[in-house]
Amino acid sequence: MKHYNIPELPQTAYIYIKPNGSGDYPTIQAAVDAVGENNQVPTVIRLAPGVYKERVIVSGSKPCITLMGEDAKDTVITNGYYAGMTWENGDVTTTFRTGTVNVYANYFTAENITFENSYDGVSGAGGRQALALYASGEHHIYRNCRFTGGQDTLYARDGSQYYEHCYIDGDVDFIFGGARAVFHECEIYCKNPTPEDTGRKGYIAAPSTPLHQKYGFLFLKCRITGNFAPGTMFLGRPWHPASDPYYVGNCVFKECELGDVITEAGWKQMGGFQVETNRLYEYGNTGPGAVSHEKRRQLTEEEAEEYTIEKVLGYSI
Repeated sequence: MKHYNIPELPQTAYIYIKPNGSGDYPTIQAAVDAVGENNQVPTVIRLAPGVYKERVIVSGSKPCITLMGEDAKDTVITNGYYAGMTWENGDVTTTFRTGTVNVYANYFTAENITFENSYDGVSGAGGRQALALYASGEHHIYRNCRFTGGQDTLYARDGSQYYEHCYIDGDVDFIFGGARAVFHECEIYCKNPTPEDTGRKGYIAAPSTPLHQKYGFLFLKCRITGNFAPGTMFLGRPWHPASDPYYVGNCVFKECELGDVITEAGWKQMGGFQVETNRLYEYGNTGPGAVSHEKRRQLTEEEAEEYTIEKVLGYSI
């Protein structure tokens, strides 16, 4: 009988963490640090229900990690860093150093977890920017997760990212960046920190898609809700980092249910860069916030067929 030398596939490794520190490692960060450099073994860090008050960094040399909770409402990673906060060494925190969870690695997955930035947007000095998630890398998947904050809640910096059945809240540019990102059947909650201020305005998306990149953000079959006054929330505005004209935001709301919080105008200019010179579109939306006119550009059926999960990400989920 002939025998073949068939290499064994890597087995999944499991690490168990508890909020009281009694798991395999005392913190989530310690568990991440324990994963080998340039890891090729799928590693699942299972989080017991509870509140984890820490800041987590998954470096680029730690691919193939999954953070797995049991229920997002009961499994919370939280911190309160904000732009303008002074560190112990005297450095002033910038927006991009405020993330509660910061992922720079490829092949990262999170399920059933809340990512929270607890900064109230009022106390302290500096701006209101405070990230719940900083996501950079290819093949990110977030399922049944919650992202909660205020301004700049979720920074989808670059790479390819898929968000399914997630909840994301905030008030100003709370989903922003240059990634190829799909938000599929998510609830996007426009959270007014001062609901009594009925004139307050907000912005959901701030794409900074590089000009050479065909796709940016695709909101597919999402629900847009919130406690903003009717007609005071914009779908988004184009972010050009450092006023660089080679960032031309791409963002599409396709087959979404738009609540009455959405303005009739739909989109807003930013930093002198106009809506018309960026790639901001809609298709097949419904609800009281779904208004069609010449300034809210609608894709044709043929154009809409180019905006699918597989085409935006570049692969099948």
